[in-house]
Amino acid sequence: MKTLDIQKIKGLLPHRYPFLLVDKVLDHEPREFLTAIKNVTYNEPCF
Repeated sequence: MKTLDIQKIKGLLPHRYPFLLVDKVLDHEPREFLTAIKNVTYNEPCF
């Protein structure tokens, strides 16, 4: 299992809040698959 925390994700993606729609990568295989978590809070805007 290859996890990535928010700091590593921010280093890989150019997106920032509110368009950074990934909080944690649980597992991934480059060019094959990616399983991630996005935590949605009550007061977070929806797009």
